[in-house]
Amino acid sequence: MHRPTIIFMLVTLLMVSCKSSKTIHTGEANYNLSTRQLINENAKQAVRFKTLQAKLKISYFQDQKEQTHVVSFRAKKDEVLWISATFSVIRAKATPEKVSFYNKLDNTYFEGDYNYLSDLLGTELDFKKVQNLLFGEALFNLKSDAYKSSVDNGVYVVQPKKQRELFEIFFLLDPSYFKVKSQQISQPKTFRHLQIDYLAYQEVKGQTLPEHTKIIAVDANAETIIKLEFKNVSLNEDLRFPFKIPSGFKEIKL
Repeated sequence: MHRPTIIFMLVTLLMVSCKSSKTIHTGEANYNLSTRQLINENAKQAVRFKTLQAKLKISYFQDQKEQTHVVSFRAKKDEVLWISATFSVIRAKATPEKVSFYNKLDNTYFEGDYNYLSDLLGTELDFKKVQNLLFGEALFNLKSDAYKSSVDNGVYVVQPKKQRELFEIFFLLDPSYFKVKSQQISQPKTFRHLQIDYLAYQEVKGQTLPEHTKIIAVDANAETIIKLEFKNVSLNEDLRFPFKIPSGFKEIKL
């Protein structure tokens, strides 16, 4: 199986033009919050829905090559992430237990954990972190550690009071609606850096969800850029998540 196809399938498991949605624009900024108040305001903005359905446009850049795909995306919060390409040629499903996908173009399938995706983006990932990445939530629980905050270039910068030994974490929060504008994880000793920028949010039925997201993963001299665009988002509909590996397909190892 070609490496770009594998990456495409796993990346799409990471990360509105309908009448009920609109792009969020920055309002009046509030720079007077304590770190605790800021984290509480961010928590209030956490997305709350049962199911989500959308068209997801993915642009992938690596080694001066670009791929763009549009897939159907569905999610049942905290339980399953699902995508399907046109005519179900490629289909993938992620649960807290595993990642699975199959490819009818070469009759192969994969079932396994999140290690390959973690290696690709340079930080340890699991279902919860992938879901948070997609929906504009902090990869790490801001209430589970001691954090400090400051204001830089018009945004709040939130970071642990004591950075971890092997990697450094930074969250940039918008001072008007308190969603994550960027989250960055650096591993200076191994020259790895992951940056997730939320370039635009959209409001769908009272929920603030990412509209345009840019992911930059740097590993020494290699750089991977992924752009995600959610379109035609709908919430809380009855959805199915069909997934069955066709018989006779060959299993691949990553």
